[in-house]
Amino acid sequence: MADGELSIVEQCQFLDVARSSYYQQGGGESKENLLLMRRIDELYGEDPSWGSRKMRDRLRIEGHEVNRKRVQRLMRIMGIHVIYPKRHLSRPAAGAKVYPYLLRETPITRPNQVWCADITYIRLSHGFVYLVAILDWASRKVLSWQLSITTDQYFVIEAVEEARRRYGQPQIFNTDQGSQFTCPGFTEPLIAAGVRISTDGKGRALDNVAIERFWRSLKYEEVYLKDYTDLIEARREIGRHIERYNSFRPHRSLGGRTPDSAYAEREAQGAA
Repeated sequence: MADGELSIVEQCQFLDVARSSYYQQGGGESKENLLLMRRIDELYGEDPSWGSRKMRDRLRIEGHEVNRKRVQRLMRIMGIHVIYPKRHLSRPAAGAKVYPYLLRETPITRPNQVWCADITYIRLSHGFVYLVAILDWASRKVLSWQLSITTDQYFVIEAVEEARRRYGQPQIFNTDQGSQFTCPGFTEPLIAAGVRISTDGKGRALDNVAIERFWRSLKYEEVYLKDYTDLIEARREIGRHIERYNSFRPHRSLGGRTPDSAYAEREAQGAA
């Protein structure tokens, strides 16, 4: 970078825009690969225990000439992790500290006790983007979210900062061991605020089951029913869905309440 030239991050800060909003469109894959990724995403939603071998075999049955190596590469791009014990489920940043999983014996009963976060693949008509969401575990309320065409740390950090500005601090923040969640830019502000960091164990995708359930409802109730033309449309439509999810959609696990009402009621009880 030349002397005096601002980095992308500095330009976004100067203009007061989100880092993830810098990108206009995503995806550099061929049309054929994008079609395969759409189908892999659907198959994974139906059965997240399928690995690259079963994906390859199913795709071949459906008439796609693919080998396992190609399926593995597309699954890596999509950030898909098979739900069964396996080595290196998600890789932390080089030299990053791996924190213990704190939720195994912890009853989660009130808002801001535990927040969780994860990243998922969102398909567009001519590409794909990534969505990060911050969820309150007890109420299932989506506290914040961001879209980006890359899986770098910046859009994750933006989402966390927004959640903290609006809702304060959790006692525990649970994520997987991905590099976006183990980098200093993510962990250090939380630790400084007294938040305890919890990370899923290797091969234990269900350690973050609250947000995995949200992804499933988002895909089947919104993403698979639409064909977003670009990031702007995806942001608008996903935003509408999340607003409805929080404020209108009743949840059986919450006794028929909405996440907004469960968050407000339990927060009020905690303050009483």
